[in-house]
Amino acid sequence: MTLLQRSSLRYLTRHPWLMGLSVLGVALGVAVVVSIDLANTSAARAFELSAETVTGKATHQIVGTAGSLDEAVYRRVRVEAGIRKAAPVVDGYATLERSERTFQVLGVDPFAEPPFRPYLGAGPGSDLDLATLITRATGLMAQPTAAQIGASVGDTLRLGIEGTTKSVELAALLTPEDERTRRAIANLLVTDISTAQALFDMRGTLSRVDLIVPDGPAGERMLDRIRSVLPESARIQRSATRTQTVEQMTRAFNLNLTALSLLALVVGAFLIYNTMTFSVVQRRGLIGRLRALGVTRRQVFGLVIGEAVLLGLVGTGLGLLLGIVLATGLVQLITQTINDLYFVLTVRELSIAPWTLIKGTLLGVGTTVAAAIAPAREATNAPVSTVLRRSTQETNIQDLAPTLAGWGAAVAAVGVGLLVGTEQSIAWSYAALLAILVGAALATPLLVIGFSRVLRPLMDRTVGVLGRMAARGVTTTLSRTGVAIAALMIAISATVGVGVMIDSFRGTVVSWLTQSLQADVYVQPPSLVFRRSTATLDREVVDRLRTMDGVAGAHSVRRVDVQASVGPTELVAIEPSPQTPDIYRFKRGDPDQVWPTFSERESVLISEPYAYRHDLAVGDTVRLQTDRGMHAFPVEAVYYDYGSDVGVVLMSRSVYTEFYDDRGYSGLALYAADGVDVDALMGRMRAEVAGLQEVVIRSNRALRETSLRVFDRTFTITTVLRLLAVGVAFIGVLSALMALALERKRELGVLRATGMTPKQVGGYVTMQTGLMGLIAGVLSLPLGYVLAYVLVYVINKRSFGWTLQLTVPSDVLIQALLLAIGAALLAGLYPAWTMARSHPALALRDE
Repeated sequence: MTLLQRSSLRYLTRHPWLMGLSVLGVALGVAVVVSIDLANTSAARAFELSAETVTGKATHQIVGTAGSLDEAVYRRVRVEAGIRKAAPVVDGYATLERSERTFQVLGVDPFAEPPFRPYLGAGPGSDLDLATLITRATGLMAQPTAAQIGASVGDTLRLGIEGTTKSVELAALLTPEDERTRRAIANLLVTDISTAQALFDMRGTLSRVDLIVPDGPAGERMLDRIRSVLPESARIQRSATRTQTVEQMTRAFNLNLTALSLLALVVGAFLIYNTMTFSVVQRRGLIGRLRALGVTRRQVFGLVIGEAVLLGLVGTGLGLLLGIVLATGLVQLITQTINDLYFVLTVRELSIAPWTLIKGTLLGVGTTVAAAIAPAREATNAPVSTVLRRSTQETNIQDLAPTLAGWGAAVAAVGVGLLVGTEQSIAWSYAALLAILVGAALATPLLVIGFSRVLRPLMDRTVGVLGRMAARGVTTTLSRTGVAIAALMIAISATVGVGVMIDSFRGTVVSWLTQSLQADVYVQPPSLVFRRSTATLDREVVDRLRTMDGVAGAHSVRRVDVQASVGPTELVAIEPSPQTPDIYRFKRGDPDQVWPTFSERESVLISEPYAYRHDLAVGDTVRLQTDRGMHAFPVEAVYYDYGSDVGVVLMSRSVYTEFYDDRGYSGLALYAADGVDVDALMGRMRAEVAGLQEVVIRSNRALRETSLRVFDRTFTITTVLRLLAVGVAFIGVLSALMALALERKRELGVLRATGMTPKQVGGYVTMQTGLMGLIAGVLSLPLGYVLAYVLVYVINKRSFGWTLQLTVPSDVLIQALLLAIGAALLAGLYPAWTMARSHPALALRDE
């Protein structure tokens, strides 16, 4: 070990608290980024494994409209087209009654399966009896899964499916050959296709037909042969289509979480910069003497960067471990949000991707080194004759403040330019947001000087000389207080920006729910996905509820997924009622012209997100796959809708019936007659349909409250991430104040020696800390508003296509200001206590 390395190690070990806080700041920043990445990766991996499991080796699929396909299509493909590598499939989701565990039910033809899903075949030693599987309502389950839920061969499994309870006997257990297969089939229940048809009430229909088509001309000829026997309601798609659709669906959601997680790392970079700056300042005398003795600038630069690499490696290592622990909790939040908003997903295990760990390491060490470059240059560039003078650096920082502010304005202007010049790009929007944050941080030193000058006379009049000293002390140590204030300001401004965005979103949704939920009672079957329920009501349930005494009117809703020329599309068919014009608010289109003929015209309405994502407007056409073939429907209006960020196409029920053979209902809205008690009516409704189908019957207010609970639940992870960013900023402030405590021992020793009491020293430090928090809080408010504006009108629009109403609640601003002051005061408790207890003689021993 060289003499310089020994000197560096000695310095690091003599300041364990300061180094420990720096390591913790890096660790938290890396942990947040890694945990979000691991959680997103685990969710995506779980879906990919599930998709691969049910798809097997199929290259293509034949699918119908509205999620069903006439089973006669399979016979045509096998007999008329002569395709042998074809397998019928019926799939869906069911909840196991005794464990509340969700299974994907896969109905297959055992004789057609071997080329597609070999893990379903009877391996050596298997006790699978194909006759039992085919002739009785039986199923197969993975052996590890059966052990987890306490099931064994011969047991009866009671399954909840769209409000009905069905039973399946466990006929045999599937033994996975490797870890990948174990995870892939962990939530899979395999049945014969006839059993699955009975479970999902799909007699005579299939979910799809799987195909294995070779590449090249032979494959194209095979596809042409298949197309020649398909009805107009069926089409061929590649097996990877669903996975690609899911990726597109959740891409914006995952990107937003990743961008928010990077905020903690950005705040951590300020912390590292502050620590390395302090370490340089603390050793300016030593560095000056080393330089005078012949140590080169390059060696000094390497010394500082080497320390940064060491801190970065230790902090990153801890961050990776903490990120894995944190991800186990966050993956459940992300999974719940996906289940609420997009599709059914079950994640039982965390997938630790090596690339995520490598990326976390590069980010942690890279950010640390990048933050240390400026302090390292400061250590090497100053002339030896002035390097020993601490006041020189602070004077330079104050003189540089206007220049830094000018650079900050330029960087922020670049950010604004990116926002204006990049249409629909979410990544560039976040890059612009980062530029605005960096610009604000660069302007912070000049703003701190201005605030200090304003506060100095005010503190003098209200508190006295200690107050004036505290206000002045914020600028005399600007090289560290400025960075700490900037870190806290950015973290608090993110709290303000995200808080205002969430409140604006919530206020807009509340207003939309108030307008769109006008019926007295809403009925739908239980659904595993709250926002996109495509479950089907029993027809007898619908007929009984419509004709009950006390019901003055009703209209139904049918939700199905269909294929459009622009990709998979959610189609909603409604029965217009006298209240319908009041339910939908148009962004484009004339209600007076649309509603009178809506039931008669072969046209559609599209939601705002759908119009934004596919660049559609009034007068354009949407081509939908129907049971009569592809058909072009003109767009008559664009309406506001906050129930789906994917977008919706709205059609009248009469037109839907004309083009689709589906006669199911997904939901029913009922209006109570005048003078009828709604609660009593719902009680009679539950009694009326008891034993037919378990349905969810909710009042207008109950459905609105449930919707808002789901809304709040989807933003839980956002709240966690912004609190973590504030936590990293808190550590930054604490680190800066501890650095001040170490450096100002002599200054405070002089004050103690001239008569200042320990209580006054503590008060002086506490006031200075409070002023730092106050300045950070005040500066965070306008910056937070700018962030909220960008989040609401740019990033939210580009991510989800919604138009929100920006509202700035005063309580969010007050809470942010109190949070900034409180965090700073809390971080200053230990440094104030340390300074107050310092002995004047020891502090002055080197003078």
